[in-house]
Amino acid sequence: MFKGFRSFLLRGNVVDLAVGIVIGAAFTAVVTGFVTAFLTPLVGVATGAVGDFSQNHFSVAGTTFPYGAFLNALISFVLIATVIYFFVVVPVGRLQDRFYPAKDVPVAKTDCPACLSSVPVAATRCAHCTSELAGQPGVPAQTAQNR
Repeated sequence: MFKGFRSFLLRGNVVDLAVGIVIGAAFTAVVTGFVTAFLTPLVGVATGAVGDFSQNHFSVAGTTFPYGAFLNALISFVLIATVIYFFVVVPVGRLQDRFYPAKDVPVAKTDCPACLSSVPVAATRCAHCTSELAGQPGVPAQTAQNR
């Protein structure tokens, strides 16, 4: 019973997932701290407020609507998403492009009936002898036959 549980826990996927969750939680705390300490006060300076909208509310027919809490959450979300995008997604994308460049997809080729050189299937003229290629889109079959 314990042997199966131990092998389940020691699988690579479970350990990787656990490490990812722990690092994700720590990274969330760092980003939230950065946004709270630096970016939210900048929003307050820009709007002329303190940067904390949590006490803002309005009342209708005796019912209080605390829209300030929603504004704080919305501003935090936008700021956190911006920080994540510009400080994580963009640099990681650049690193992936640098170390794992996109592989070129090979172009399907066929032989030119006139000179037997290799030309892309989508070509309407041969790049080597400039003859029209029969049966290609945009080239009437009669033109290729009349040569």
